Amino acid sequence: MQSKRLLSLVFAVTCLGGPGGAADFSDPTWPCIQRKVERLSVGLMWPHPIEDVTLSDQEQAAVNELVGRFTLRRLALDEIAPVLGDFTAKYGAESQLLGTVFAKTFDRLAATRTTILKGIEEYSLSQIAMAEKIGATRGEMDRLLAAEPPDYDKVDAIEAQLDWDERIYTDRKQSLTYVCETPILLEKRLFAIAQMLLNAAEN
Repeated sequence: MQSKRLLSLVFAVTCLGGPGGAADFSDPTWPCIQRKVERLSVGLMWPHPIEDVTLSDQEQAAVNELVGRFTLRRLALDEIAPVLGDFTAKYGAESQLLGTVFAKTFDRLAATRTTILKGIEEYSLSQIAMAEKIGATRGEMDRLLAAEPPDYDKVDAIEAQLDWDERIYTDRKQSLTYVCETPILLEKRLFAIAQMLLNAAEN
């Protein structure tokens, strides 16, 4: 029970960022409001040492199947609970065994999260580049309008390009909320999986 309370506390501190855990706007590659956490720690989620265990081929296959379900994000954890129950009924609920399940799940989801973080960085840089392009286009349009006589054909062409670029920029900005929430959702899933396995180990 104590380990479950500790896990809940760690989850709250990590996901909410603790006091003063606001976004660091000095990092141009991180456009999200959520605090950027480069790497997750398995030790913060699983309170017991995880050591290598020797598994039979049958046990290894069962572990891999369970890990595959945990890492399939479209599956709710409630749907996986009966499979976990069958697993512990057949292979036991020792902390080391379930710790192995969690470690393998952690490695897969953490790798996915790292890929998403890299994508967010590239996304942010592309938005910065687009904003600079829009600014340069507006400057060019102002210059053409100030000319005597103005070249309205060029102005029309530039204005059409400006409208298109601004639409792309706005669409990307609107999708930013979902993009930024994805790493948080992965963290929450990992914490929930850890608690689920700890509960099974303690019962």
